[in-house]
Amino acid sequence: MFPSHTPKPRTNQNHVYISKYLDRKLITRLDVDDRDGALRVLVEKLDQAGKLKDKEHFYNAIVEREKIVSTGIGVGIAVPHAKLSGYETFFIAIGVHSKGIPWEAIDNIPVRIVFMIGGPDDKQTEYLQLLSRLTLAIKDEERRKKILQFTSPDDIIALFGGI
Repeated sequence: MFPSHTPKPRTNQNHVYISKYLDRKLITRLDVDDRDGALRVLVEKLDQAGKLKDKEHFYNAIVEREKIVSTGIGVGIAVPHAKLSGYETFFIAIGVHSKGIPWEAIDNIPVRIVFMIGGPDDKQTEYLQLLSRLTLAIKDEERRKKILQFTSPDDIIALFGGI
């Protein structure tokens, strides 16, 4: 007989929650008119919060990724991202623009919400889970509308509670 194998129950510690990666210091209104300006603002926020090991290296990685294919995923959303060695955890900066920024998005709609993701290059599973959960969450049109209307960073963090 083969020994019986009972799979371990999945616990919440195995799940990736977007809210775990959010920080009120990393959420801002964007007052710039182009993609590179928006990327700079968010990289600066990440650097000021102590998330980056090398600000220029991270910025260049984000821009290089953008050159491969636009991270404007449609419906006014962009998800620029970079995974680099030397990082232990993922982080997300969020920028919101009132009118929209030209971004070469797949649907050509100007980007109004930017989720910049950074983190380690050796945690692909966690990264894919984070990206998947974020993508599902922002498909919700009501959530996108509420993000655009935020009055404080806590409003946005609350929208991702438990997600």
